[in-house]
Order: sequence, then structure tokens, then C-alpha cells
Amino acid sequence: MKGIVMNILAEMVETQLGLEEWNAVLDEADESGIYTSTALYDDVRLLKLVGVISTRNDIPANDLVFAFGQYMFPAFYHRYPELIDGHANMLDFLESLDDVIHVEVVKLYPGAITPGFEPDRRSSKVLHLKYESDRNLCRLAEGLIDGAAKHFDHNYTLVHEPCAHRGADHCGILVSLE
Repeated sequence: MKGIVMNILAEMVETQLGLEEWNAVLDEADESGIYTSTALYDDVRLLKLVGVISTRNDIPANDLVFAFGQYMFPAFYHRYPELIDGHANMLDFLESLDDVIHVEVVKLYPGAITPGFEPDRRSSKVLHLKYESDRNLCRLAEGLIDGAAKHFDHNYTLVHEPCAHRGADHCGILVSLE
């Protein structure tokens, strides 16, 4: 996991739960809290932080990961608006994840391991994404999609089937604009 993701998690916790809580989480997770945005950190460290935050604040881990995705989208937009502003709507943005956005992410953060999103545009209002990642952070992807919907001011529905957490080799995420 790139340090930028760790830094955004720190921002979220500090903003929503307070600096004192973030420091308590770091102590319990035996983490320093100092992350270089371009450095690569073991995924286990992020997952441990999420587990500690979840337990300490009685927030189900899946809900916390979804909320993190929601928070992450505007945090990325604040840092890199040029990667998002050129898209007419949320589906156009989502359709560009692998071919444009992730290419730029790897340029900005060499060594970044991005998930795979294979888009299948079914109509002007419907997009299917085949999500593949060894991390299986499909709830994070759902949260990022929700963050994108808020950014583009879209109402949408999402159907998540199949899912790697239920034995599939990938996740299918069908996004429909209302």
C-alpha cells in the first residue's frame, strides 16, 4: 500500500474522530504514524490500523472501509483535480480507471499496485466493472464509487455480484445512474 493511502486514512481519523483518537490507534497498532506518500508499506499495516479503528470505535470493518473510500475520493480530487475534471460524468470517470487514472497513479507513485477494473459500458447510464485485486477491498471500491457519485452529483444504484469474498475469482460491480 502506498503511503498516500496511509496519510489519507490518518486525515480521515483525525478529521472525524480527532487527533487524540488517531494517536491512541497508532499506539495500539504499534505504528509511528509517519508515512512517506511515495513509499510502499505492507498491506497488513493498513489492515491492522483499520481493525484497531473498527474495534475502538465499534464500527464494523466493512462499513469503515466503505467510509474510507467515500473519504478518499474527495481527498484524491483535492490533490489531483486534473485527473477527474476532464470527465463529463461518473461513468466516464469510472470507465477510465485502468487506462487513464491508474496509469497516472503509477507515474505519480512508482511501485503502486493498483487493482484491475475492466469496464463494460452497457448503456449511457449503465457500467459494469470487473474488479480484480489480491487485496479484495471491494468495499473500498464501492466507497470510492459513492464518493465519485457525490462529486458528479449523481444518484445511482450499485449491484455487487459476484464477490471474491463469497468465493468468486473477481467482483462484479454494476453501476446504474438514476
